Amino acid sequence: MYDCIIVGAGPAGGTAAYHLAKRGRSILILEKETLPRYKPCSGGVSPAIGKWFEFDFEPAISLKVDQIRYSWQMSDAVEVSLRAEPMWMVQRDKFDHFLIEQAQQQGAELQDNAEVTGIKFSHDRWQVSTSKEPVAELAAFVIAADGAKGPMAKWLGIFGGKRRMSAVLEVKAQNPPDSPEMHFEFGGKKIKNGFIWNFPHTGGNSISVATFVGGEPKDLQSVLTEYAQTVGIDISNSQRYEHPLLLWDGDRQLHAQNAVVAGEAARIADPLMGEGIRPSIFSGMKAAEAIDLALAGDGNALEKYTQVMSAEWGADLKMAGRIAGAFYRLPGVGYKIIKQPVATQVMSKILCGQLSYAEVASTAIERLSGSLIPGKK
Repeated sequence: MYDCIIVGAGPAGGTAAYHLAKRGRSILILEKETLPRYKPCSGGVSPAIGKWFEFDFEPAISLKVDQIRYSWQMSDAVEVSLRAEPMWMVQRDKFDHFLIEQAQQQGAELQDNAEVTGIKFSHDRWQVSTSKEPVAELAAFVIAADGAKGPMAKWLGIFGGKRRMSAVLEVKAQNPPDSPEMHFEFGGKKIKNGFIWNFPHTGGNSISVATFVGGEPKDLQSVLTEYAQTVGIDISNSQRYEHPLLLWDGDRQLHAQNAVVAGEAARIADPLMGEGIRPSIFSGMKAAEAIDLALAGDGNALEKYTQVMSAEWGADLKMAGRIAGAFYRLPGVGYKIIKQPVATQVMSKILCGQLSYAEVASTAIERLSGSLIPGKK
């Protein structure tokens, strides 16, 4: 019997496993795919996550990028250099597996190619059945970190979250770009309430598209194809994927009987920019802290996890949602604001953990909403 079974080997699951194993807890990670495995994702990671670990992420970083290019309907472009730390570009198969390897070095066990087929709580312990083992694994606690498509949250009776769809075009190339930059394209007719983001990697580009409010385009892949053709990217050697974005849209319970949900399963993606890796890692870290306290006898530890996620992450994402509501209603006005260098520096500080949405929300919303008042700019 384990102290904790973690379902899912993504950033949240790997983070929780590392921090719990480091505390001496017996951990089993269950992953339905065989590691390393591909995960549809643009792969942009805030360097702020480094402070939450005691190891160097350098082996898992594909590129570091400090140049951002914005455009509006493929024109009116502006380029900005980040003054904060450069963003990390990662490939999720390598990044996620690297995290799991760090957890294994601390003593965590891994069963990959083991899809969870059912869970049952009985006699103060969880029975977790998989496609791999005829006998259920047992644990005192469970962390559900099986992603946006996983069944664990539903099985635990935890629902909610704003569901949007995103499309990804993975383009392979032989050589990394000479001057890597992150490109954000706004104002397309089919994506008025969202944007396209094009991130470089050593092996090519990850191009994604999503909308964040209102209706969604019927064919996101056609948006990506048109974009790639416009910017001159050869997509003859590429793969296409679609996956859901589960955006934070308000406080919800993130714990159940001897269990918590973390990562995408907890529906904690940024409702303004769609950022998912940093919040997933943060939730994995806080889930580990809660489970460790519960194992030590704190009967309120899991309830406190829900409270901590609401206070330390959800409250700020609520502000991000308010900005998103104003921004995506007036994308043209919003573009005039974000293309200013100072706006980029503010956003980079938010992604690097040096600023919060709460600290800038009032000013941002006032500037966006002020454009509706005649004579006010």
